Amino acid sequence: MKRSCTIALVLMSWVLCARPARAFTLIDPNTWPGYLNPNTWPSALNPHNWPFTLIPIPEIATDPNSGVTYGLLLATLFTNDKNEITHILAPDINSNTTMGPGGTFRFLSYPSADEQWYVVAGFEQKIARHVDLDYAIGRTHQSDFSFEGHFFFERDPTERFFGIGNSSSEGNQSNFTTEQIYLEATLGYNITPRLQVALFERPRYLRIFNGAFESLPSISKQFPTVKGLGGGTEVLNQIQATYDTRDSIDIPTEGGYEMLYASIADRSFMSSVSYTRFGADVHHYFPVGRNVTLATHGYLQYMPAGNEAPFWAMARLGGEESLLMDQQTLRGYGAGRFVDNNLFDVNVELRSRVWERDIFNTHGILELAPFFDAGRVFHNPGGDFVTDLHPVGGMGFRGIAEPFVVGYVDVGWGGEGAAVFSGINYPF
Repeated sequence: MKRSCTIALVLMSWVLCARPARAFTLIDPNTWPGYLNPNTWPSALNPHNWPFTLIPIPEIATDPNSGVTYGLLLATLFTNDKNEITHILAPDINSNTTMGPGGTFRFLSYPSADEQWYVVAGFEQKIARHVDLDYAIGRTHQSDFSFEGHFFFERDPTERFFGIGNSSSEGNQSNFTTEQIYLEATLGYNITPRLQVALFERPRYLRIFNGAFESLPSISKQFPTVKGLGGGTEVLNQIQATYDTRDSIDIPTEGGYEMLYASIADRSFMSSVSYTRFGADVHHYFPVGRNVTLATHGYLQYMPAGNEAPFWAMARLGGEESLLMDQQTLRGYGAGRFVDNNLFDVNVELRSRVWERDIFNTHGILELAPFFDAGRVFHNPGGDFVTDLHPVGGMGFRGIAEPFVVGYVDVGWGGEGAAVFSGINYPF
């Protein structure tokens, strides 16, 4: 499942353009001749006085699954009277080496810590389409109830499958297109601002087709007997409990977040397959001085009744994002590199703020984060999950606009080479 990635370039460019220059440069107006320097213009024409910042950004993005994308993104950052970013408008036009030209519309809104929403929609000439809508309110758990609604549609022709199991071979790589549409709804009851119980529902329709990469065999030819090649439908029903002591939901520097969940998809509830799943998701943040945070994450998932689970419903390890039930972070491999019923994953990174500067009336932060990831998938619930881990090391680069916005670029090295990822929000 893909999320908005190029917003990371917006934040990184915005923070870096605050660096002082010793000579005439395009990124420091104070070095420009007087008639070009915005500081000498009338007040209404001075960009420093505008309630938004306009940033044209060239795009060069790589992904282990989708290849190289070139483009131009025109980002507009809107701020409030506290100089906090409240909205980001960031459409782009691009061209991918395999899927051809395309474009994406993005609008992200941050009214407050308690309420956030976004709209993302895009296409590429060859197969790829996506629409991603999200609205969340009650995020700080100050009221009795919290709610998040999420609509997602995609036709993603870059998906890879290497087989089921922790030892699946890179040489067995296959390609396919996932076409899916789902609606997620989470209704939480806040017993206290820290303790919540919630009901999660996700009806999903999914189909599998040939992918966009003709240099790779299709999944149906490479793995003709794997379960789920025809796709299916599921209605996932889940109960979850969380305990949250973080000092910030979006940019935490201390405290923790723990979740326990149990879910079921069953033919009795209009699913085409039946399985159960439960797990734990644990985050903890340790301040190390004023500008350094040790961020840790651990995840364990079991599917004890998963004998008929399709491959697309199993645990997926690989890629940059930690998405409950769908994918866990292993930044030296592409998304979904390892697949099986059960999964164990740990992530550690040292987030160090190395540069801070006011730019266009907003405070920007540049952060470096060396990281270490290790994880594995396994088939039997009683199996040993702490041996045969896949280790990954790397470096993360982050542009931060407190109190809500983080854009990142992470470069990782694993057993199959290097991988580069970008996105919004912290990976975990």
